[in-house]
Amino acid sequence: MVDTIIVGARVRTLASESSDAADAVAITAGRIAATGPRAQVLPLAGPATELITHPEATIIPGLVDAHSHPIYSLGIVRGLSLTGVHTHAELLAALERGRSEQEGEEWFLAWGLDPTAFEGRPISNAALHEVLGTDRPAYIKMFDAHSGIASASALARAGIDAPFMHPDGSGAASDADGRLTGHLIEFPTMEIVEKELPAHGFADRVTQLRGLLQEMAAVGITAAHVMDLQDDDALDLLAAIESDGELPVRLRISPWVTPETTDEQVADLVAMQGRGGLRYRIEGVKFFIDGTVEGGTAWLSRPDSEGEGLSSTWVPAEAYAERIRQFDHEGVPTATHAIGDRGIRFAAETLAALPTGGVPHRIEHIESVEDDVIALIGRSGIMASMQPTHCTHHVHADGRDDWSRRLGAERAARAWRTADVRRSGATLALGSDWPVAAFDPWEIMADAQRRRSVAVQGSVPVGIEQALTATEALEGYTTHAHRSIGSDAGALVVGAPADLVVVDRDPLTCSPEELLRTRVLLTLVDGAPTHSAS
Repeated sequence: MVDTIIVGARVRTLASESSDAADAVAITAGRIAATGPRAQVLPLAGPATELITHPEATIIPGLVDAHSHPIYSLGIVRGLSLTGVHTHAELLAALERGRSEQEGEEWFLAWGLDPTAFEGRPISNAALHEVLGTDRPAYIKMFDAHSGIASASALARAGIDAPFMHPDGSGAASDADGRLTGHLIEFPTMEIVEKELPAHGFADRVTQLRGLLQEMAAVGITAAHVMDLQDDDALDLLAAIESDGELPVRLRISPWVTPETTDEQVADLVAMQGRGGLRYRIEGVKFFIDGTVEGGTAWLSRPDSEGEGLSSTWVPAEAYAERIRQFDHEGVPTATHAIGDRGIRFAAETLAALPTGGVPHRIEHIESVEDDVIALIGRSGIMASMQPTHCTHHVHADGRDDWSRRLGAERAARAWRTADVRRSGATLALGSDWPVAAFDPWEIMADAQRRRSVAVQGSVPVGIEQALTATEALEGYTTHAHRSIGSDAGALVVGAPADLVVVDRDPLTCSPEELLRTRVLLTLVDGAPTHSAS
């Protein structure tokens, strides 16, 4: 018997064969039982069938954020948000406001700062000291989550009393006179200070994570590809939420593999595959071939404007390739963070050389890439995962941003080539990389079509020729997101899980400006509501 029938103005099934006349979906035992015109679907109803009607709405498959860090973000999104800060004056003003808001707190915490706000000044703790003084421990997590800024007091507490730099570009930076600037580059260095930060209790973390996932469901997200398992209590948090009910969002978790990962740990990661709960499971692993352009740790074919960017996270890089082959042999999918052109090339060549017919492998980010590498990705069946708002929120057409300045005009002109990746025949999954960027999928899909920040009036497109169509953008959050992990889900077809979203407009025909204002009326996972608009 049919459990639920949802009737709207139209259904966008995203199936290869679909009818424009479809305006109803039937659900039985958490799966799609039928789609089609209401005249055909409504007769399937029984006495106990729930009928949900939204006369002007569009029904679409559930949205998948293909790159996100919801659990890891709990330790990042703390204190003052600096995501709207773009100038040095705005930074000082925000810190002044934050000082008042965090009065009485031992530590001052902030997050989300774009280095462009320094307007050419060296990235340092000078602004923290100017506003807060040198005696207060303070820490800012930069927007890319690969670097941070610590005050002198915070450095002292962590025992960092001298600059240092590792071959991969990570370390504690110095000024021209050899003094610590407070700029901490990459995870191992940041963790030295972050271990000193005040910790949140387990119960508070459960509440925060449940709330975050509910916020994701409220914008239509039904699943997220979680690109880490860094928090020791991550699985315990998820189990605790499911002990009181079901997760609002499905989570596919891919733990990190680093150059320090031992053979024994690799075996453990292989054994962990498939472990999880009702709506979360460990599937795949995550690699980093490099860092970020802004931090000087992206692996480039030639130095950036600061003379940096010539090293991989893996030294030698062949050690990365050997680990990739090992996981492929074990049938474990991989995802590789690759941002610089040399890093993307090496990752693509490594994946293209694997035996055919195996598990899917992805490259994440792909910020600046050359023509032949895109062609290689397309013909080799390598999956691509990109985040359009990283470009539209942080890169400017005039090149004044830190990313463009470091790369120079030639490489900056190859920014986030989403359209070229699609035209190559590659699968292209879209996502946010939350908390690096907001997880609102409607803003991301809107920006992907305009190649500018649709939310900012007067913003100028960056590489308009790389704009996606409305269909390509929606596919990036549905069918292509699923295809990128070897799944044929993401379309509203009979037998598929009833993960779907009811929205107040048609995302395939409305303008990107209208798309930005999308209101989610209902989100279902397994046919059960995870969000319902009041």
